Amino acid sequence: MVARDDDIYTAPPPPRERGLASLLADLARQSTRLLRQEIALAKSEMTAKVAQLGIGAGELVAGALILYAGFLVLLAAAVLALILVVPPWGAALIVAGVVLLVGLGVVLKGRHDMRAETLVPGRTLRTLREDADWAREQMR
Repeated sequence: MVARDDDIYTAPPPPRERGLASLLADLARQSTRLLRQEIALAKSEMTAKVAQLGIGAGELVAGALILYAGFLVLLAAAVLALILVVPPWGAALIVAGVVLLVGLGVVLKGRHDMRAETLVPGRTLRTLREDADWAREQMR
């Protein structure tokens, strides 16, 4: 069978109005795709939040080690104070105070980073609200 020139260049059929079943099928397809994208976003965001949690835990450990070092310096100051009862122990107390303040600051920062509200997947919740608004708009 030989193709004629006019068979090759036929125009596409005229657009027709889509039926309700076709619209509902598209809505179901798009909703499924949107749900998969939202799940992927939630996974990505939670991965970032878990990393943030790990950093906070590291800061807590670092702060605890610094506090321990400060405690050891305080013990050394107490020994110096008992043995010498002279000004060198004053220097040890100042060093211990500074170390303790630094350690406390690191511990407080780590605790702040591990608060529950910092672990909420905010972008995912915002896009879910936007998607719900979009779906309501499409149903009108």
